[in-house]
Amino acid sequence: MQTASFVGFFRTILIIILIYYVLKFLARLIMPLLLRKMVQKAEESFKQQANQQQEPSATSKTTFQNPKPKKEVGEYIDYEEVD
Repeated sequence: MQTASFVGFFRTILIIILIYYVLKFLARLIMPLLLRKMVQKAEESFKQQANQQQEPSATSKTTFQNPKPKKEVGEYIDYEEVD
């Protein structure tokens, strides 16, 4: 059975720390680009949805029909409470 040496343990810790900082540095470079691309895609989809909502209302012809006159049932009487 092998025993772990201090130098091997120290080297492993240094490699883990180095990988952490390299990934952190790359994330700072790449994340703004990814976020910008995501925002542009979302903006395009919102514009498409807005155009789809506006097109049917502009092309459809709305015809207004005169409302049918309501039948008058009687006069409205406002009752007050008497104490």
